[in-house]
Amino acid sequence: MVQAANDKQQLEPVLGKIGLLSKELGEPETLLADTGYFSAANVAACEKAEIEPLIAMGRQPHHPPIAECFEQAPPAPKNPSPVQAMAHRLKTLECRKLYALRKQTPEPVFGVIKSALGFRQLSSRGLEKVRGESSLVTIAWNLKRMFVLAAA
Repeated sequence: MVQAANDKQQLEPVLGKIGLLSKELGEPETLLADTGYFSAANVAACEKAEIEPLIAMGRQPHHPPIAECFEQAPPAPKNPSPVQAMAHRLKTLECRKLYALRKQTPEPVFGVIKSALGFRQLSSRGLEKVRGESSLVTIAWNLKRMFVLAAA
């Protein structure tokens, strides 16, 4: 929880924290992010960190035409900038499948928190209180998830 106006300013600090993670988790190879994180500076920061960025460059429709799902990517540009190279990768079938994982892993959590837990907005004001409230919601989600997994 931060007081930044948008997500663009959060990517580089997160890249710095990735190196602090346990080596047992492995080395990150690819970063998947939505359009809120897109900027040329963020693409360059990923390249500098030796992580392949796959950051959406604009809004994507929920249900693209079926032919679009299977069409081949155009040829790669010659001497592309980092942003042009990423834009081309985003059009490849392999990267589209990889990017789709983002919609299966973190995004459903937010949907469940909003619909099943009924948490749609914060009640507190001030950064510390908001962090505390969101921590409680996260704990509730994790306890709910652990209960479901333990019962299975």
